[in-house]
Amino acid sequence: MKEFARRERGQTSLLIIGFAIVILLMVVVVVDASAAYLRRQGLDTLADGAALAAADGVQESSVYTQGLGERAQLDPAIARAYAAEYLAASGAARKYGGLSYSVSTTTDSVVVRVTAPLELPFSPPGWPRDATITGTAASYVAVSD
Repeated sequence: MKEFARRERGQTSLLIIGFAIVILLMVVVVVDASAAYLRRQGLDTLADGAALAAADGVQESSVYTQGLGERAQLDPAIARAYAAEYLAASGAARKYGGLSYSVSTTTDSVVVRVTAPLELPFSPPGWPRDATITGTAASYVAVSD
């Protein structure tokens, strides 16, 4: 029985170290995923505001001369300008370093996509230190009586 006890000596320590490593990796993944989720939520909110501002870019001259008709037509240049103005006024570039955005329009909708890098809180060796996070929002212009 003493021989068996000598051969098993130290096995518990190895098991504890293994579990500690697994728990540490789980903490790293959860913290990094939480940081990415929070950044995406912030970018989604920013994209929502920019899309709503861009939707105000209805072709003003045609509205005053021809009325709205069945559809309000978005002017792509005005929509982009309104989205850019909103992003500048909100201080988004200060809050999210490296922020970039794109605005695409159709006749009655606008889609705003904002992208910003995120430096992850933990970066184990071999893992990338930075991630790119994107938020997207769309706004539609509907005419109703």
